[in-house]
Amino acid sequence: METPLDATTGNQKYTVVARRYRPKTFSELVGQSTVSQALLNAIHTNRVGHAYLFTGARGVGKTSTARIFAKALNASASSDGEFDPQSDIAQAIDSGEDMDVIEIDGASNRGIDEIRQLRANAAVRPSRSPYKIYIIDEVHMLTTQAFNALLKTLEEPPGHVKFIFCTTDPEKMPITVLSRCQRFDFPPVHTDQILGRLQYICENEGTEADEAALQIIARRAAGSMRDSQSLLEQLLSFSGNRITVSDVHAMLGTADETRLASFASKMIQRDAAGALDELNVAAAEGVDVGQIAEQLLGYLRDMMVVTVGCGSDLIKTANPSSLEQLRTWGQQWGVASMMAAIQILDETIVKMRHSVQSRVLVEIAIVQICQLQDLQALTDLVKALASGQPLPPPRPLSSPAMASSPTPAGPPKPATTAQPVVPKTSSPQQKPSLSPASEPAEAKKKDEPLAEAARPPKVEVSTATSEPAHPVAASASPSTSTPSNVSSSAVAMPKEIGRGESTSQHPPETNSTDTPLHQLRTAAQSIGGLIVECVNMITRVQVADKGKWKAFVAKEGRFAIDYFQTVENSRKLTNSLSDLFRVEAILEFTLTDEPAPHVETKAPAPIVEEYRPSVPQSQLIRKAMNNPIVQQFVEMFDGQIVRVDPAQSIRPVVALSSTSEPSELLAETDE
Repeated sequence: METPLDATTGNQKYTVVARRYRPKTFSELVGQSTVSQALLNAIHTNRVGHAYLFTGARGVGKTSTARIFAKALNASASSDGEFDPQSDIAQAIDSGEDMDVIEIDGASNRGIDEIRQLRANAAVRPSRSPYKIYIIDEVHMLTTQAFNALLKTLEEPPGHVKFIFCTTDPEKMPITVLSRCQRFDFPPVHTDQILGRLQYICENEGTEADEAALQIIARRAAGSMRDSQSLLEQLLSFSGNRITVSDVHAMLGTADETRLASFASKMIQRDAAGALDELNVAAAEGVDVGQIAEQLLGYLRDMMVVTVGCGSDLIKTANPSSLEQLRTWGQQWGVASMMAAIQILDETIVKMRHSVQSRVLVEIAIVQICQLQDLQALTDLVKALASGQPLPPPRPLSSPAMASSPTPAGPPKPATTAQPVVPKTSSPQQKPSLSPASEPAEAKKKDEPLAEAARPPKVEVSTATSEPAHPVAASASPSTSTPSNVSSSAVAMPKEIGRGESTSQHPPETNSTDTPLHQLRTAAQSIGGLIVECVNMITRVQVADKGKWKAFVAKEGRFAIDYFQTVENSRKLTNSLSDLFRVEAILEFTLTDEPAPHVETKAPAPIVEEYRPSVPQSQLIRKAMNNPIVQQFVEMFDGQIVRVDPAQSIRPVVALSSTSEPSELLAETDE
């Protein structure tokens, strides 16, 4: 396409790509086939209205369509909408010099005086065309007085006058104007259609461009054809005769697909350090942190969309070819966790507009996302409790699919190593002989049973793989002395308590009631609620010196690890231990590969409907706040309990804790 010559200087004037490749016929109009078909049918059937309203986002073709429609009305020789784009009238309309097609900028001609002049000129017949056409761009910028002055002419114009209004904000227009127009809504142009137009422009400009680079531009344009052509204009000046993906990211200051996938992988694995390192590397390479936040928001949005079952046609930021990877990661993370992460990023982007510390805000958002608890696991657990179904299996945070992806897989897990030699307690019925030197003084009395920790252990080597422990110093006042119920021989050699002990609320009258595992379960039963299920995931307890209790949690009990990471939850358990058994313990929880123990629980008594006297709401709310599940929801949604319905109940909570009452269960939260 030739560039016009400047007659005064002899140099060629340069016209930008968006203007040179503006569509001139309905066949060249991209992405608005419905509007084109409707306007052509109106001409063919002689049903052309006197006022049209074209609405839509920027750069979707509203003004171009108005010009094409004006050419179809005034430049058509046979009045069927077909016209020659090279005719004098068509070229005059394209250049804005035609006397019968008047284009008005609503932003600069918005007063009542301009509308009065328009009304006076509308009575004058066209000079050489069938119609006098007024195209008012950004018509919503007119004042209220100007709209009121235009109403009568707009409703009953002369037969030779046509109005075409274009706006990006029709909500600001009076309803009296909207009701007098035929409205056409222009949808955003599809990414594939933008890509095809960009490829056509590159071929005409003699420029080679990678398809992946043009896809990034098309997705970045977000449905605006003009925005995509403006970005291509910058790349043509930046890259010369070859446009690559690296050129696009360097010019836009954005991160590539691999970097976004790396961010997502590290956030799913809760690797805050790795995510911050990735952000530092990106910033050092010139990537804008604000762009990273916006891209991550779009990337997580795409992950959420495909996780709930949508196809690749709804992907906006990520590459559609990564559909399966996005779905796999989304299922591993959970919809609830993704929604929380999206909300954190959205709030961060809003704060960045009013702060000069953009990078700090993005880093805070990344750390918050990496420290999110598994909200989807909590949602699944609450659903299971509410329906009385078995507890769901733990949700894995990594998988072979993630490990095989090109993105980093996070920090390596500790290798499988043999654990220290630990003792295995003998059964309560066995009475092995002890040497006088090793026998405690308390066990030398006649007819007095030996303490469980004082019996000689049977030594074996455990090869179970354990993940890094989560130490919780839960005791209000940690003691460095040996617990009162553990003898000196137990301190010298750690004690390991086996799995499968009964957790009935009425423990058998045997020495097994003195074992730390049974004490933990009894203490949890006295508290009730979710803590019972968390403690039931403990397979064995190892007691060391200085009052440290190391609890090994089954592989299905990852939710228990997350639960006891909260200091308040672990403090409840240690306080109950102190009240029931006079034991001051410092708890430490470790996840193992061992299966969950089989724990027999007492079936809940059937709930009998009976008359209950009215209880003040303040008392019911205090009781509801003692329920751990209610506390979890109040803390999660930052809400408050406003009303408690004493007629409702949650049966699974009653099944887990005999101390729970139906009147404390159903609560409404006010977010």
